[in-house]
Amino acid sequence: MKMSKSFKRLSVLMIAALFVIAGCGNNNAGSNNASSNNAAGGSNAAGGSTDSKAIAKIKERGKLLVGVKYDTRLFGLKDPGSGNVEGFDIDISKAIAKHILGDENAIELKEVTSKTRIPMLNNGEIDMVVATMTITEERKKEVDFSDVYFQAGQSLLVKKGSAITGLEDVTKDTKILGSKGATSIKNIKEKVPGVTVLEFDNYQDAFSALKAGQGDALTTDDAILYGMASQDPGFEVVGEPFTDEPYGIAVQKGNTDVVQAINDTLDGLKASGDYAAIYTKWIGKAPTR
Repeated sequence: MKMSKSFKRLSVLMIAALFVIAGCGNNNAGSNNASSNNAAGGSNAAGGSTDSKAIAKIKERGKLLVGVKYDTRLFGLKDPGSGNVEGFDIDISKAIAKHILGDENAIELKEVTSKTRIPMLNNGEIDMVVATMTITEERKKEVDFSDVYFQAGQSLLVKKGSAITGLEDVTKDTKILGSKGATSIKNIKEKVPGVTVLEFDNYQDAFSALKAGQGDALTTDDAILYGMASQDPGFEVVGEPFTDEPYGIAVQKGNTDVVQAINDTLDGLKASGDYAAIYTKWIGKAPTR
């Protein structure tokens, strides 16, 4: 009888142990499944998507949300009368919308500034930024960029007939106009040591001073200078750019499918000749690089 009780007690302990082992096995299986799900495309440790589905979201929404400038002549300028926003950046944005959604009008433009464009992009208000945004290593830490879609650079704006035809004609006796705090001021001083520079609160004031004869040339990014020249046919952009300012289209970090769609669009535009047509339409000459 004692043997029987001992046997029963042993049997109970063995069964309990088996349940514990089985339970541990199920927990491990659950952990393995969770790990597999994460690796397959859920979220990474930082909380971001490991496999961008941004294009799918855009197609589901049925329209592309693009951040553009409303105050930059030739690139993104809002007509106060019609309310339409027009420019080089707008035409490029429409081409991207057509590539992704099949309709260039399946697009909603939202105003951005240099200060707001990255925050608006990263909080999901827009899908991309097409707004004369220079690709820099610092910005690459916050966003991903497309290939270069416009090659800008610092240049000079002068009155037509000026003896200044490029940077090589600028001497320490030349009076250069610029905007306070702009990197273009630092650049021109480095390129021409001792040059006289008059700084204004903004580029429009600097342009007014140039037209009034207060200086010999105005310097900044050539994209801005082209816009000024379009306002007054008596002025022109001269010489080759003497800094490198490559514009890129910014998207949220990790949205590789959107970057690919943008790059495919740009490649298609260049292959078809449409990029050169858009460039000539707004800049007034064919692209040289």
